[in-house]
Amino acid sequence: MSTENPTYDLHPTEARWTHVALRVGDMDATIDWYTTMTPLELIDRREDDMGYGAWLGMPGETNNPFILVVAQFFPATDPFKDAPIEVLAPFAHLGMELPSKEAVDEIAARGEAAGCLAMPARMMPPPIGYICMLRDPDGNMVEFSWDQGVYATLQDRWQS
Repeated sequence: MSTENPTYDLHPTEARWTHVALRVGDMDATIDWYTTMTPLELIDRREDDMGYGAWLGMPGETNNPFILVVAQFFPATDPFKDAPIEVLAPFAHLGMELPSKEAVDEIAARGEAAGCLAMPARMMPPPIGYICMLRDPDGNMVEFSWDQGVYATLQDRWQS
C-alpha cells in the first residue's frame, strides 16, 4: 500500500475525534446487541485476512462523525492473540445520553429482560444524572443517562 496515493478523496480539515475501538469475541452477537439495545446503526461491515470489522454509529449526517469500531480477529492472524479480550468495566464505559428519565427506565427493563442489566436505574449526584448500566456480549459496560448535561453543556458552548 502506497502512502503517496490516498484511498479516500475526502479528509477532515482539522483533527477530529472519530472512534472508540473494541476487540470482540462474536461479531454477529455484538452487532445485534448494539443495534438492538442502543440507537447505533450498522454503518459498515468488512472481512479481510485479519478477521471481521464493523462500524456502528448514530443515524444521520454530521460534520463530527463518531463511531464504535468493533473487530473480531481470526485466531491465526490475531495480532493480540496472547492477550485476553479486555473489557470496559467496572467504571470504564461507553455512554449514551437519552432524552428522558422514562427512556432510561425502558432500557433498564429491556436490559433486565435480556439478562444484561449490570446496574439498575438510579439517580446519581450531578453531573452524572439518572443512569443505568448494561453489559454488551463481551462484558463492556454501556451507560444510559438522562440529565447528565453533556448535550446541554455542549449546546450552550456551541451557541456562545
